[in-house]
Formats: sequence, structure tokens, C-alpha cells
Amino acid sequence: MGVPKYRITLTEDERKILNRIVRKQTASQNIVRRARIILRADEGRQRKAIAAELGIEEHSVTPWIKRWLDRQKDAVMERLQDLPRSGAPGVITPEQWCQIVAMSCEKPSEYGLPITDWTHRELAREAIKQGIVDA
Repeated sequence: MGVPKYRITLTEDERKILNRIVRKQTASQNIVRRARIILRADEGRQRKAIAAELGIEEHSVTPWIKRWLDRQKDAVMERLQDLPRSGAPGVITPEQWCQIVAMSCEKPSEYGLPITDWTHRELAREAIKQGIVDA
């Protein structure tokens, strides 16, 4: 086996935090997977071996190792988080989504519509009519 392209050497504190994350029952599985990638990289394992052990694609390993190395000044949990995504922010708030989902659970006839099931178009039209969203 060769030497890994990106070498991680964890401090004892980082290793403790990562192991705690892996054992935590309520931790997000994405965060746990990332912590496991970093712990295995610290052990000197190569990308292919890490991917095989974790049952993930090889191309999923390197970005997290690189991010770990690139963000060394950040706290452990920050290094395991997704970065903000590019593009326009969402136009519908979580509250609006909840209202639309709640409306979709009701019968269209309760809104005076002569249909038995909601279509996307009718649901959107009614959400606008009810003032939940502007467009």
C-alpha cells in the first residue's frame, strides 16, 4: 500500500471529539460518516480502503479529507458541516411549507373545489388564494 495523498494527523482532543461524535446516538449520519472518514484517514488508511470500510463511494472520501485539512483553524464540528450552497435562497419559508402541507392533507372540497384530489397546480393556486404565498 502506498502513502495517502492527503495526510491527516489528529490531535488527541480532535480524536476524542470525533470518537464521541461517532458514538453519539443522536448525531446526524452524515456527520458520523464524515467523522469516521477523518478517523480512518488519521490511521493512515487510503481513500479506497476508507470507502470500502464505510460502504461509500471513493469520490466521497477525498473532499472531506481536503476540507478537514483546509479548515484547520475551525472547530471540529464546523469542519464536518456542509458549506453554504450556492444559488438563490429558497423563496418559501418553512412556515409556508408547513401551511401548504397541512392544506394538502385536507380535501379540496373543503376549499370549494370540485375535485377529489389535489394536483400540484390546484394546490399552488389555492396557496396563493389563501395568502400563504405570493406566487
